[in-house]
Amino acid sequence: MILPKQKILQLINSDTPLIEGFVDLKTQLQPASFDLTLKKVFKLKEGGRLDFTNEERYIPKKDEVEFKGEWVELEKGCYIVMYNEIVRIPLNLMMIVRPRSSLLRMGASLHASLWDPGYYGRSVSLLVVHNENGIKLKRNARIAQAVFLQLSEETTDSYQGIYKGENV
Repeated sequence: MILPKQKILQLINSDTPLIEGFVDLKTQLQPASFDLTLKKVFKLKEGGRLDFTNEERYIPKKDEVEFKGEWVELEKGCYIVMYNEIVRIPLNLMMIVRPRSSLLRMGASLHASLWDPGYYGRSVSLLVVHNENGIKLKRNARIAQAVFLQLSEETTDSYQGIYKGENV
């Protein structure tokens, strides 16, 4: 089941908030999702490496792309975007992230993995600018929609990966 606005709001206002660090709750809370906003943009500097066990995993270094005033100008290419929002996924939920349609309509796509129960942090996603003319994004722009899915039952396993607690 996808969580509706009322349930998301209830979890945001709980003792252990589902989402913190948002810019404007009224604007970001949608009927069946929550808009995630742009905090930082990074350009990858090198290639990465991934294996089955993660023993040889290598996440590439990256450089932060500077905002010019309130705007960041992005040429065609791949970027890592960091959100303002910190999420704390309870053991009975998971979260998926989709791009906002306005981002797609300007020739950019956003790719994200799913957030497992027990994940906590300020996550990142992959932004791909396909538009030959590039795009401009304003600081705190709403670029993604987080959708929360309720599990049929609470899991006893909690996310324990290296990204737990990232960027907080």
